[in-house]
Amino acid sequence: MKQNCPIQCHTIIKSAYLSAMFLLTIGILSACNTQSSNKVEQVESQASSESTKEQSIYPLTLKDEVGNEVTLPAKPTKIFAPVMEDSLLALGIKPTMQWSNGVKPQLYLQDQLQGIPEISFASGPPSPEAIMADKPDLIILHNSFYMENGTYEKYAKIAPTYVFNNAASDLEGSIKVLGQLLDETDKAEQAIQDYQEKVDVAKTKLSSITEGKKIALIRFNAKGMFFMTDEYFSGYVLTHELGFEQSSYVKNGAFEVSLEILPELDADYIFLINDGNLGDEFLNELKNSKIWQSTAAFKNIQVFETSADYWLNGGIHAQGKVIEDVLEFLAP
Repeated sequence: MKQNCPIQCHTIIKSAYLSAMFLLTIGILSACNTQSSNKVEQVESQASSESTKEQSIYPLTLKDEVGNEVTLPAKPTKIFAPVMEDSLLALGIKPTMQWSNGVKPQLYLQDQLQGIPEISFASGPPSPEAIMADKPDLIILHNSFYMENGTYEKYAKIAPTYVFNNAASDLEGSIKVLGQLLDETDKAEQAIQDYQEKVDVAKTKLSSITEGKKIALIRFNAKGMFFMTDEYFSGYVLTHELGFEQSSYVKNGAFEVSLEILPELDADYIFLINDGNLGDEFLNELKNSKIWQSTAAFKNIQVFETSADYWLNGGIHAQGKVIEDVLEFLAP
């Protein structure tokens, strides 16, 4: 026979139920607070780890390419690297000042360097006082000539100074060094990879044109006409990267150009580079010469005038523009 629960029974059951619900709610809230706390700790730990990673390579001490010991106490933020602005920009870094020949800076970089103060090299390396005005915390010199003429000793008293043997003759290596100095190794590798892809595409497109073909690059300046070798700048790009052969005349050691040797010049394509219009006189002399007009390259319309602004420069942007010019000249 069913018996009714007395009022006291109902009261006990209800009380127990409410207690259980209260404890359950407390447990859930406690768990949520624990998870939230753990997440905060994880984020703080990650941020701390990233901050430590950013500072982990400094202070950095290494030897430059001529044997000087260079110590960087912290990541440089104000960098003076005359003639190497191109490579700095490849890492997304702007210099504190930019090189100028006394008349103009490197024009092909001005879309990225607009507003950066120019410093003139018209009379040679600027004085230490001129460099100190911008208070650089790293100075980078692109070749060992700065050691020979005493500039390094003066500049090294201003800030840590790294000297390359010849940065222009080893573009990939010099960009990797910059990446190491500035803790931008990933950007350095990416810049090299992007440039190599550009080279590979152009080389494939030009393969039928370059095969077995020889070139000569003639540079004009105030002193005369000179052949450029395949060791640096645009000469290196056309031979080592795009696949042309250097004229045997140049390969055998002829560097100064005279009108008399032009009939002997075994070049299928000739590229003319007027250094800042300083060679106008000699360029006009060449163009008006009957001997020049009788050469095979001239008759076959395989002579091209180029921009000295980047054909006489080393860097990913400069060499990339040389490649673009060659494609436009020969495979439009």
